[in-house]
Amino acid sequence: MKGNIPVLHVTGEGLAEAWEKSLLAVYHDGCDIKTEYDKPEDPPSKDCTMTIEVKNPLAEPMIHKDLPGGILDLQEYVLEVLDGIKDHFVRDPDDPEDTRWEYTYHQRLFEYSIPQMDTVYDQIEILAAKLSEVPYTRRAQAITWKVWEDTSCYDPACLQSIWCRLLEGEQDTWYLNTNVRFRSNDAYKAAFMNMFALVKLQEKIAGRISELSGKNVQLGRYAHQADSYHIYGSYFAEFEKRFLGAINNRSFEERTFRYDVMKSMMDGAIPDILEKVSKM
Repeated sequence: MKGNIPVLHVTGEGLAEAWEKSLLAVYHDGCDIKTEYDKPEDPPSKDCTMTIEVKNPLAEPMIHKDLPGGILDLQEYVLEVLDGIKDHFVRDPDDPEDTRWEYTYHQRLFEYSIPQMDTVYDQIEILAAKLSEVPYTRRAQAITWKVWEDTSCYDPACLQSIWCRLLEGEQDTWYLNTNVRFRSNDAYKAAFMNMFALVKLQEKIAGRISELSGKNVQLGRYAHQADSYHIYGSYFAEFEKRFLGAINNRSFEERTFRYDVMKSMMDGAIPDILEKVSKM
């Protein structure tokens, strides 16, 4: 129907496959709509509401070669989300002259705070503890939005929530199913790194539930939901040459990396990443 933003759904066995399908879907079936970041000469973006279902989040090949940046940038982003290596980049909200970042996802998820309150909430620990006690609860979630800040700041959080639930499988194995929701997600220049880091967070949560409950917890499906899943018009020339060009000229294996092959290099880079970030 004219006037409706398309609602699209893709499914992939693994992360790289599902992300690739999502880009093709929004590019071919998304609507044309302007954004607040467009320059006058930019064409409108391709946009949709998207659900990306990854059946087996750890399936190989896990990494797509057309991710923004490189493999070591991906490792740096994982450390940013899981370990908070860039939390010191966040601005002081009481200092109008402070121009550092508005937030990090790690800070919002692991150290959620409210003005005039001393309590700081580790939402991931709370979520894991809740699921270790009641695996079927529908209340195990973590949020990022701070209405008193994010409705008026320049760069509000894109990731909105993480919701998890356990389902029992065979041989006393439990599976952690995870939904994440973004209000806005740059499909080409950000979504893959977001998804990869959040799958690593899903893995961390599963491990913590295992520690607390004694259960064997493995990863179930990962669902990535975005209210606005978009490719900016200013990216079209690059997207069509690099991404679509690779689709047309290379096999899926040639378009991807196996994480189990890249992991030692990524892990080996961690000390250098930490040193670099500490000086920034």
